[in-house]
Amino acid sequence: MGIINEVAFNTVHNNQKVQLFTLKNKNGMIVQITNYGATIVSINVKDKEGKLADVVQGYDTAKEYIDNNESYQGAICGRYANRIKKGKFTLNRKEYSLTINDGGNHLHGGLIGFDKKIWDVKESSASKVTFQYTSPDGEEGYPGTVTVIVTYSISENNELQLDCSGTTDQETILNLVNHSYFNLAGEGSGTINNHQLQIEADFYTPLTKSHEPTGEILTVKNTPFDFTSLTCIGDRIDTDHEQLAIGKGYDHNFVLKHRIHNLELAATAIEPQSGRKMEVFTTMPGLQLYTANWIKNEKGKENHIYQEREAFCLETQNFPDAINQSHFPSPILAPKNIYKHSTIYRFSIIKSNIRFDPQNRQCNF
Repeated sequence: MGIINEVAFNTVHNNQKVQLFTLKNKNGMIVQITNYGATIVSINVKDKEGKLADVVQGYDTAKEYIDNNESYQGAICGRYANRIKKGKFTLNRKEYSLTINDGGNHLHGGLIGFDKKIWDVKESSASKVTFQYTSPDGEEGYPGTVTVIVTYSISENNELQLDCSGTTDQETILNLVNHSYFNLAGEGSGTINNHQLQIEADFYTPLTKSHEPTGEILTVKNTPFDFTSLTCIGDRIDTDHEQLAIGKGYDHNFVLKHRIHNLELAATAIEPQSGRKMEVFTTMPGLQLYTANWIKNEKGKENHIYQEREAFCLETQNFPDAINQSHFPSPILAPKNIYKHSTIYRFSIIKSNIRFDPQNRQCNF
């Protein structure tokens, strides 16, 4: 059971207090969150035998998050999560140049994004914690002073809900994402190839070789990106496909269907051995599937050494580089409007005999 010691997070960084908050419900679900990066540190849920395990990767101490978290483990990414091509965009006839931190692109808000900020704690209880951060005009190159509020709450139905809001004093762009790395067998348990995944999307946005969107919206049909029914992640991840070669696996935005800011099912993940099931609901139009392809020898909790494809991210988001793609959902936030979105991670148990066959790289149903 991966319950983090709160004392390991009681520290001061840049003259600000870092804290760890523990949320619990009556079913034994335990979620821990720190105000450093508004980061999910642990999610402990039971398996089919009633055994608790932590199903997200991360670190044991605040110092490790501050010093080592280059992979954004569990953090809120912003001001604009995912990539912006060459870090440039035009808004109201003015061109803005953002910090470059991913090859030639801007990624997850820049060099010191929201994931590396110590957020103010506005409210906390046994079932909810609320953080606030104000990003000044010009931070990482973005226009406008933006105030964002993030609330995590836990329900008696084993749901972890994330509610995000934001306001600005001048037009800007905003896209907040939680970057948790899941392994439903328990963090540190090895490959996620046997996890079954279903994504409510018929289309995805392919990438250039420098990892920003081409601008195309392509069908998933007859491709390794077809997760319209439950499919093991490992089934086609090594298929000879240009897009999988670019990402070293899955690192792509899926176009979620049937939503106009409604809270709807976006994805379902199942780990058959433990019986754990996670459903993701969101109001956002996109979902980034990332299979931790660039993780290598990363020291995590309890001295676990994380490697590639030992976790997956389901990042609910606006589309990458949307400000430069007029046919993508608009990421522009005006002073008269309020940015709002919600995501729910619902955990439950199923009984399944599905197993992943590593020799043939496929699931046996």
